Amino acid sequence: MLVDSDVLIWFFRGHLGAVKRLNQLPKLKISAVTYMELVQGMRNKQELQALQQTIKDYQWEIILLDQTISQVAMNYVETYFHSHSLRLADALIAATAVQHGLTVLTANSKRYQMIERLNIEVFRP
Repeated sequence: MLVDSDVLIWFFRGHLGAVKRLNQLPKLKISAVTYMELVQGMRNKQELQALQQTIKDYQWEIILLDQTISQVAMNYVETYFHSHSLRLADALIAATAVQHGLTVLTANSKRYQMIERLNIEVFRP
């Protein structure tokens, strides 16, 4: 399961549903893009350290971008930007999931619904 940043934000806010769902996952994975989005949302170094400690404590796997993921994401942007306003970060996250055979756990399936080979699980906060 590749967890989208919106679900992780609910988790960090202490939302019981998000905590429960993430704790059910045998191995939580996030895209490097999701990690960078979370870092950009940190207000100070203490919050950044708390994020890094959580990743370490829970043993979350961060999947790095590679050439194949980049090529697939470029294709997604070319195909879906004008018709569905697909953004760069979402294209990279979707490409990561497709290339690794993972389902994306997201609270906003609308961002991904047009991508045919992508499996989505919707989280409802």
